[in-house]
Amino acid sequence: MTGMFGLGIWELLLIFLIILLLFNRRLPDLGSGIAKGIRNFRRTMKEPDEIDITPKDDKKEKK
Repeated sequence: MTGMFGLGIWELLLIFLIILLLFNRRLPDLGSGIAKGIRNFRRTMKEPDEIDITPKDDKKEKK
């Protein structure tokens, strides 16, 4: 039985183990970075829009 890309289950498991060993030390950092990004995105979506404080042109409003 072949999985993705014509690879068998044992080949996929071997590739997964190699990736896990190579990135084992970086996975917590990667996970925390993704979590921080999601939290920042949610916080900015909940914040109200910024208020425009640029002065308006009085000449155009009087006409």
